[in-house]
Amino acid sequence: MESYALLIAATLNAGTVLAIAAMGLLINEKAGIVNLGAEGMMLCAAIAGFAVVVHTGSDAMGFLAGMAAGALLAAVFGGLVIYLSTNQYATGLALSLFGVGFSAFVGISYVQEKLPPRPSFEIPFLADIPLVGPALFKQHPLVYGVIAFVFALIWFLYKTRTGLVLRSVGESPESAHALGYPVRRIRLFAVIAGGALCGLAGAYISIAYTPLWVEGMVAGKGWIALALTTFATWRPARILLGAYLFGGVTMLQFHLQGLGVQVPSQLLSAMPYLATIVVLALISRNPAWIKVNMPASLGKPFHPSS
Repeated sequence: MESYALLIAATLNAGTVLAIAAMGLLINEKAGIVNLGAEGMMLCAAIAGFAVVVHTGSDAMGFLAGMAAGALLAAVFGGLVIYLSTNQYATGLALSLFGVGFSAFVGISYVQEKLPPRPSFEIPFLADIPLVGPALFKQHPLVYGVIAFVFALIWFLYKTRTGLVLRSVGESPESAHALGYPVRRIRLFAVIAGGALCGLAGAYISIAYTPLWVEGMVAGKGWIALALTTFATWRPARILLGAYLFGGVTMLQFHLQGLGVQVPSQLLSAMPYLATIVVLALISRNPAWIKVNMPASLGKPFHPSS
């Protein structure tokens, strides 16, 4: 039973990375912008956060540095696609490729570096409950923070005027512009906010999830987060559940190896990506369902008439 408690704890930890990044991409897409550069932003944020913690010893500064790196790259991406009308898909892919190469170059001198001793977290009394305590109440604060953020994002998107404006920009930018809203500025702010969240996810990987720096350590999580937004039909609560699902699939490979299951390690490593392909294939069988939930202007450029 203890192994199952550890599996649940690892699932929540792995799912947190995907949930944070996917929430950022959701904000982008609710505003009508597709950013395929999540992988590159997360890698740059991972090395930025790791380097800052190495030099300052402060995890908080590391997370802020990661968010700043993600926001900066997202701002460049937003300027290109929103104001210069470059292709969103091509620009996002270029950003991802840039992030992979740039993070590898900058991180060469940090491969052998070690972070200060990692703090342990637990909720008093609850952490002592047999099985449940180790599974649920000995997590990094961000694991609980992302759950609270999901509820806050739901409230923001569906209960506030600002959230309504953001969604209207993604549904019909022409109508929002006709009502006097600065569509391009709103989209840029959404892209920067999404980039900051992707940066936080990247920093979480190198600071808390696997506290070290290795080239390419994000290992496709940015792409899985991107797929999660479609899998969840652009709903925050579904994104959280989907993140835990994919996190569980990721951790299952290690659990099975620990149990001595004779399955090729390459197949186990491919499980998260196979699951992503299967889920997207199943969703694609019902294009009408996607069309109903997808922001109507997703991926489409907007040119104000005046």
